Amino acid sequence: MRGERTPVILLSGGVSDRPRPFRSSTPGPLRAALLLSLLWMPALLPVVSRLLLLPRALLSMASGSPPTQPSPALGSGYVPGSISAAFVTCPNEKVAKEIARAVVEKRLAACVNLIPQITSIYEWKGKIEEDSEVLMMIKTQSSLVPALTDFVRSVHPYEVAEVIALPVEQGNYPYLHWVRQATESVSDPTVLP
Repeated sequence: MRGERTPVILLSGGVSDRPRPFRSSTPGPLRAALLLSLLWMPALLPVVSRLLLLPRALLSMASGSPPTQPSPALGSGYVPGSISAAFVTCPNEKVAKEIARAVVEKRLAACVNLIPQITSIYEWKGKIEEDSEVLMMIKTQSSLVPALTDFVRSVHPYEVAEVIALPVEQGNYPYLHWVRQATESVSDPTVLP
């Protein structure tokens, strides 16, 4: 029956008399849900994979123990999260350089980058403050972060020193390997050299 038009149910539930390439016995709203799920599935995969890691992270935070390490990436030998980037703010470049040199000499860090002239806005003792500071980006083994934190707190001029560490999930394997090698001589991270 050429030229004859069959009504088509639109995703919104409406009806159209335009020709369609195929017929389906699936009701319109169900077909719409299936189509939307197929369209959104690829976009949701990265989110879902991150959400699967959340229970492990929450459990480790609640227990106070580090999370169990996943197996190394195939062929690289790097265990995701075994290296961390720690961030410390300092009042000026002189203090930042002194701390940076000390943590590298003590092998609590492989490398420290100093980022000058950052502006920090924060609440302190009931007042909003704004200061120019130097940001230290410190690369170290995740297992050394507690010792690094203790050392920074012991020499830092601030009443409450900022020390925030984030695990490195991936990166240039030779660099990550070097960070591990440069900090490996610290046999017991609870004892400062």
